[in-house]
Amino acid sequence: MSAPTSITPRTPNPQATNAAPFAQIVLAQTRVELMMTLRRGESLLITVLIPIGALIVTAALKVASISFLLPGILTLAIMSTGLVSLGIATAYERYYGVLKRLGTSPLSRTGLVLAKSLSVLVVEIGQVILLTLIGAIFYGWRPTGSLIMTLVVMLIGSATFVGLGMLMAGGLRAEATLAGANALYLVFLVIPGVLFPLKDAPGVVQAIAQFLPSTALADSLRGAMTSQGTPIGALLILIVWGIIFLAATAFTFKWE
Repeated sequence: MSAPTSITPRTPNPQATNAAPFAQIVLAQTRVELMMTLRRGESLLITVLIPIGALIVTAALKVASISFLLPGILTLAIMSTGLVSLGIATAYERYYGVLKRLGTSPLSRTGLVLAKSLSVLVVEIGQVILLTLIGAIFYGWRPTGSLIMTLVVMLIGSATFVGLGMLMAGGLRAEATLAGANALYLVFLVIPGVLFPLKDAPGVVQAIAQFLPSTALADSLRGAMTSQGTPIGALLILIVWGIIFLAATAFTFKWE
C-alpha cells in the first residue's frame, strides 16, 4: 500500500489578486465618470459643437485643405475634452469635496486618472466618428493613412491632455483651473500649427509652436491620416509632454 500523497495548498499570487480588484475599481469609476459626463449635457454639447463649428468655418474660409484641417479639428476635440471639460469638472469636484470622499475609498490617484482617461476616450471616439463622417460626406475627405497609427497617436494625445487637465485640476483652485484651461485652449487654437499652417507664421512663432503639445499632436495626426507617415520628431515631443504631465499629476495631485 503506497503512502498517501500530500497535497500542498496553492498560495495565491498577491499580484494577481491585487490586479483584479484594481481593474474592477477603475472600471466602476469609469462608469461613474461617464454617467456624470452625460449628465453635464451643456458641457458635452459645447465640447462637440465647438470642433464642428471650427471645421465648418475654417473649411468655408478655405484656410487650408480638408486633409490639413481635419487632423487639426480632431486635435481641438481632444483638447476640449481632456483639457477643458475634464480639467474644469475635476477642479470643481475637488472644490466641492467630491474628490475628498473618493480619497477615503480604495481608489488611488492612479486609478482616478486612469478612470477619467477612459471616460474621456469614450467621448472622444464619438467625436472622431462624427467629425470624420462630416469631413467625408460634406468635404470629400478620404483616409489615405494608417488607421492603427492614427488610433495610437490619438491615444497618446488623449493621455497628454488628460494629464494636463488633471495637473491643473489637482493643483490649482477651481476658478484658476477654469480660467487657465480656457486660456490655454485659446492659445493652442490661435497659434499656427493646429488650424493654420505653421510655415506661414513668423520664424520666432514657428520655433515656439513646433514644441507645443497641440502642434505635435496635430502634426502627428496629419502624418498618420495621410500617406506622408507619422513624423517621428512630433510624436516624440508629444510623448515627452505626456510623460511630464502624467508624472507631475501623479506626484502633485491633491484630493482637496
